[in-house]
Amino acid sequence: MGFATTSRYARIDALRGLAIVWMTAYHFAFDLNWFGLWRQDFYRDPVWTWQRTAIVSLFLFCAGLGQAAATVQGQSWRRFWRRWVQVAGCALLVTAGSAMAFPRSFIYFGVLHGIAVMLVIVRLTAGWGRWLVPAGALAIAAHFAAAALHARGLLPDALNAPAWNWLGLIGRKPITEDYVPLLPWLGVMWWGMAAGMWLLRARPGVVAAPLPVGAAPLAWLGRWSLSWYMLHQPVLLGLLWVVVVGLAR
Repeated sequence: MGFATTSRYARIDALRGLAIVWMTAYHFAFDLNWFGLWRQDFYRDPVWTWQRTAIVSLFLFCAGLGQAAATVQGQSWRRFWRRWVQVAGCALLVTAGSAMAFPRSFIYFGVLHGIAVMLVIVRLTAGWGRWLVPAGALAIAAHFAAAALHARGLLPDALNAPAWNWLGLIGRKPITEDYVPLLPWLGVMWWGMAAGMWLLRARPGVVAAPLPVGAAPLAWLGRWSLSWYMLHQPVLLGLLWVVVVGLAR
């Protein structure tokens, strides 16, 4: 296909950067609520719950696009595992940090945990081609079908326990600050993979074209998404803590 194995697609990075900006704004609002500076219900208000769903969907779709690019470019398993270790290591750090901040609702299978597992699955199924689309639909449908079956007592309650709820075959959501199980979210990443594979083979110009004017900062954010993800909350919390302490004086 003529793609260099080390090239990046700035448009994919920019789309990921857009997700980063949206996520940062969402977390800033969450932190304001946590410090009592702006009261919002992030657990039940559709304004916030639907935003979270959209942000996670965009992140995972971009992850699928990225895996499509890596596959078409012939990325080696060695390089894949090097990046995977970074994601998995950061997931463990998120668990440790959230356990200190939210001991009763710490993150044990959040977005980075989910991405770490899904990346391996998506990499192994890269050869499915167009079957990735119905596979994604089935993954999403399975999550909602499981909820309906739980309501009728047709699935064991053990699937709601932490040992198994990372699969997503649940009847009730666990108490945790971030929860991104395999189902339905693997379906979103599969769709991103399918879309990326199709674009890169049939419409490569859509992905490889120059960035729109003003989108370069978004592409930069997208290239450093993992670092930004890990650092933005400590920075935001630290700045808001300084503000709260200042207001208390």
